[in-house]
Amino acid sequence: MKPRILTAGLFHETHTFLDELTRWEDFSVVFDAHVLARRGDGSPTDGFLSAAQELGFEVIPTLDARATPSGMVADAAFERYWTEFERRARPALAAGVDGIFLVLHGAMVTESHADLEGEFLTRLRALPGATEVPLFGVLDLHANVTARMCRLANGLAMYRENPHTDARAAAVRATQLLGRALRERVVPRMVWCRPPLMWAPPGTGTGADPMLALERWARQVERERPEIWECNVAAGFSFADTPVTGFSLCAITVGSETGAQAVLAGGARLAWSLREGGNIVYPAVEFVVAQLAAKPPAAGPVLLVEPADNIGGGAPGDGTGVLRALLAHRIPRSLVVINDPGAVAALAPVALGAACKVEVGGRNWRGDAGPVPLAATLVARSDGRFALEDANSHLASMSGTRFDMGPCAVIRSEGVTVLLTSRKTPPFDLGQLRSQGLEPREFAVIGVKAAVAHKRAYDPIARASYYVDTPGPCSSNLATFPWRRLRRPVWPIDADTGFACEFS
Repeated sequence: MKPRILTAGLFHETHTFLDELTRWEDFSVVFDAHVLARRGDGSPTDGFLSAAQELGFEVIPTLDARATPSGMVADAAFERYWTEFERRARPALAAGVDGIFLVLHGAMVTESHADLEGEFLTRLRALPGATEVPLFGVLDLHANVTARMCRLANGLAMYRENPHTDARAAAVRATQLLGRALRERVVPRMVWCRPPLMWAPPGTGTGADPMLALERWARQVERERPEIWECNVAAGFSFADTPVTGFSLCAITVGSETGAQAVLAGGARLAWSLREGGNIVYPAVEFVVAQLAAKPPAAGPVLLVEPADNIGGGAPGDGTGVLRALLAHRIPRSLVVINDPGAVAALAPVALGAACKVEVGGRNWRGDAGPVPLAATLVARSDGRFALEDANSHLASMSGTRFDMGPCAVIRSEGVTVLLTSRKTPPFDLGQLRSQGLEPREFAVIGVKAAVAHKRAYDPIARASYYVDTPGPCSSNLATFPWRRLRRPVWPIDADTGFACEFS
């Protein structure tokens, strides 16, 4: 008889300092057999479904809900999710299942639940038939992992790459761990460790230390300690105000708890020794653009990477800092993308090729200087749908291989080209630009609203790349945020923090 595996997905990275509220309508949700149609879309759900088929599992789908990173999730959205899940899970559990597999992010927060994944797992384990069932799943590398999550799960495996090119592969690996537990008739446990340490997203790329060294340490642990099936390095998501926001480590082990704790403590000390490398400060955008203006344009684009308006971190993507600097210094052949559905709508009556006046961006972050009035030419418009060029891009881990930017318009003003979208779109795949008739290699300067995840797409075509400081809700200066829930002290917010380890 095939092992029966109940599955569900709930995926959101929550920026709690934004003023917006993320509602049920903001999630892309599929139910029942439609979950199985996620097969082939490049997402973690696809990874689970593919591995489940190879392992001979009978998959019992419930629902899969995903939303682009954004503000606090409404309690009503989670309660709707839970109602839909429970209605499907109860009869399946009553009939009997051999395992549960969840596709989670790990940094989702609602109005009432700072540890939403922990709350979901608590409710799930309380359902008849779910208390002792092996529970496995996959988490994003930027999860704010909690001791509660680790107490309730047997094996949550994490992405190992940032940009997240391995999200699907991580889900495959986690599914194989579930298969191993069923085959060997042994159920592992999770052990968790947290030092008082945070890094903003730009400091968490796995191509450089500290994360590069920590991932290498984790793989060495797995080679040398066979009782540890998986060693997870969680960079954490530093724009979520929760008690345990920040860096953590956890192990999936069939060995002793004390043995795993000793191993994780070593990793925590390594992270602490490397902490300065993840704390990055950037020059002002005006300074960098002034330097570019003094040099003649050359072939291949220069990137102005703007982590403070990082769409992948939940920012609105309508910050005007880079746009204003490019206009002020009259940088030719430059390109920015601004998420502004109002501006797109205002351009609807304008004929292609016609001159127009429109106000762009600056509407969704109180620190921005506000909309930029432009005298421009309308170059193109579209429905905004595009296929990803890279099926393993960071964007695929969030949404699969197709994305909808909503209605779009391309305008040009004083040598600056602006792609206006109606739905914020993380700049993680060059198909975004090429689908709008914009060849990125032809621009001298491109503004990129990201932190790390753009690198896979943009670095291969870039002549140079500069991180710049602009107004925005994803600032790398973490001390500027109004923390209320965070358990203090935490470095670097509290500079005199000493090393310690909190264990599950």
